[in-house]
Amino acid sequence: MRKAFFHSIFAISLCLIAFAGVAQNDVIRHDPCDNFLIKKQSDSLKAIFAQNGFTVVREASVTMESEYELPVIVPLNQGTWYQVVFIGDINSNLYEVRMYDYDEKQVVYQKKRWGDVDGNIISYSYIPKFSEYHMIKPVQVNNKQKKDLCGYIMLLKKTQ
Repeated sequence: MRKAFFHSIFAISLCLIAFAGVAQNDVIRHDPCDNFLIKKQSDSLKAIFAQNGFTVVREASVTMESEYELPVIVPLNQGTWYQVVFIGDINSNLYEVRMYDYDEKQVVYQKKRWGDVDGNIISYSYIPKFSEYHMIKPVQVNNKQKKDLCGYIMLLKKTQ
């Protein structure tokens, strides 16, 4: 039942993504954002991870809305070492990332606050037990600005 539900959600997501590419409005599509600080942080992290044998598999800069999760579906291979990185807007108060496996079981939960040393960056390693799709859901909360928050997500994998 859960797998059928996940398949349905995945199929609907693919249709919506395809529709967004042809649509004339911005209702469905996630717009990229341009934030110098986030770009600088992501470039630094990519360089550090590259030195440690990781390569970028996927990355995206997206405009987010406060308190709304941004679901990202990615295929992960069994036994491969992955690093997931989310960088939120520096002015937000709270950052969370949840990751679910194919059976919709939460496998990762990380939370940071603005006052933490690396508050706007959540980074974690993950080695899947099975080759299957996973859903990553970052969210950030900003009390001053509800829309047009910049977010950046990266998926890297160990290659060396």
